[in-house]
Amino acid sequence: MKIAILGNGRMGQHISKLAKKRGHTIACVSSSKKPAHTLDLSTTDVAIDFSTPTSALTNISHAINSGIPVISGTTDWLKSLKEVEELCQEKQGTFLYASNFSLGMNIFFELNKKLSKLMKNKNYKSTIHEIHHTHKLDSPSGTSLSLGEQMDSVLTKNTPITSDRIEDVPGTHIVAYNSSVDEIEITHTAKNRDGFAMGAIIAAEWIVGKKGIFSMKDVLAQ
Repeated sequence: MKIAILGNGRMGQHISKLAKKRGHTIACVSSSKKPAHTLDLSTTDVAIDFSTPTSALTNISHAINSGIPVISGTTDWLKSLKEVEELCQEKQGTFLYASNFSLGMNIFFELNKKLSKLMKNKNYKSTIHEIHHTHKLDSPSGTSLSLGEQMDSVLTKNTPITSDRIEDVPGTHIVAYNSSVDEIEITHTAKNRDGFAMGAIIAAEWIVGKKGIFSMKDVLAQ
């Protein structure tokens, strides 16, 4: 599989390394000096976008307009998500977005939804706390926002999210329910970036040859 890497930051570089180990070819890489919209994607099979909130829309749109399936893990750009989905439908393209590509975190999402249902109408205060490395651009994280959306849709109240930025922490998310008598917590702790990168590569392998708008839930269902 020939992959275009849109965004040559830490995640983009890590995905490139692991993809090569799985036998894939990195056909091209965008960067601040070589923007994605200048790349010829005609010889690629799929594009993986881990760029910045300001460039994600342009990067993803370029891939869709080029007829290339694209998956994106960039966060903090979702105000433009509907625009991308409309473009994908118009061009009969292929697009997958996930706030977190870790297979473990996507299992955690399902646990979070189940726990939310169990805690509905109980006398507990819900909270989310996330910890990431100091280079992370968005706060709170896209993953914690996804967790909050899941919880709030069931609990019908806004769950507060707190954030810490600590050097060399790949990502930790803690969902807690507190009452006057006890506390319930579930935690996902990423040990390194391998889980995020490998999940993105697995999604890219899965999406080739498909048409439409997908999520990691579709990938995991196979």
